[in-house]
Amino acid sequence: MTVRTAVPDRSGAAPTGLRRASAWAGAAGTLIPGLLLCLGITAVAQALQAGEEHLTGHPYVEALVLAILLGTAVRTAWVPGARYKAGIAFSAKQVLEVAVTLLGAAVSLGAIVASGPALLAGIVGAVALTILASCALCRALGLPVRMALLIACGNAICGNSAIAAVAPVIGADSRDVAAAIAFTAVLGVLMVLGLPLFVPLVGFNEHQYGVLAGLTVYAVPQVLAATVPLGPLATQVGTLVKLVRVLMLGPVVLALSLLAPCLPAAGGSAPGGARRRPGFFKLVPWFILGFLALASLRSLGLIPDGWVGPISRLAGFLTIVSMAALGLGVDVRVLAQVGGRVTMAVTASLLVLLVIAVLLIRGLGLG
Repeated sequence: MTVRTAVPDRSGAAPTGLRRASAWAGAAGTLIPGLLLCLGITAVAQALQAGEEHLTGHPYVEALVLAILLGTAVRTAWVPGARYKAGIAFSAKQVLEVAVTLLGAAVSLGAIVASGPALLAGIVGAVALTILASCALCRALGLPVRMALLIACGNAICGNSAIAAVAPVIGADSRDVAAAIAFTAVLGVLMVLGLPLFVPLVGFNEHQYGVLAGLTVYAVPQVLAATVPLGPLATQVGTLVKLVRVLMLGPVVLALSLLAPCLPAAGGSAPGGARRRPGFFKLVPWFILGFLALASLRSLGLIPDGWVGPISRLAGFLTIVSMAALGLGVDVRVLAQVGGRVTMAVTASLLVLLVIAVLLIRGLGLG
């Protein structure tokens, strides 16, 4: 019998497979501390919800919201070190994207069609009107054109994702981007916590509230946190409306890329130079495509009914993890570091969006 022995690499380097495995292990290792921190906050949030259910029979504050509050409290009291940052960022982005993708398994695309062309047209109109009104408000408060566009698109479409997509197209200054994202992160959490309290003031039913949340809350996972306390119908409707709103990012970025050469340069009145146009997956994020793919499979009956429950529970758990990470990224003290005009502009723009959303729901007679 011939015994084959491995021939050592004369260069002294490890085989390619080992190098790749080592690189992957190293990358995974950097995620563990932050991921464990988010999982710990998630466990506490779920335990608190279970305690509520045991004592009152109903979770008045859902684990999703508790995770945000706990994460924000931790971040305000203690700044996680560098070893936690990769895992927190992974939980806030990739984990939530997987969660949103999995949600598609519980949604039928027939619900979008059943919502009717009036609602779809209303969403498009609400986004366009909010951008125009917000830009006008920001300019009236003396903000630069690019800052006004960042705030307007962030509020009208999907918060930080819209700001990040629009910034390179219009050549926005990094300080303006940082200020817009910082304040949007704080307002996003406040919207999740405060929007359910808005329902008694306007007398909306569950379906109408779902439309309101989908039109006003910044991120898809935040829509879940804002609608779960109201019921499953609000969650489904809110998610669908929000996804249609997110898909508006593509046309808006395309329009701004055409208008960008006409914008004044950052330091003067001359038109700006060439701008970078984001790729396809910046305009239409992969998780939106994944959501639509799973929703299509569900609509075609290719996802068995028995799978829907476990997939939904997994999506819910991952969403709580991502909301803990979201809370860990919010320091309430950041409010004191943002200029008064920016604060007024972002808040006023959000109020405009709320008013437009309420008028749209009333005008279309939804619910």
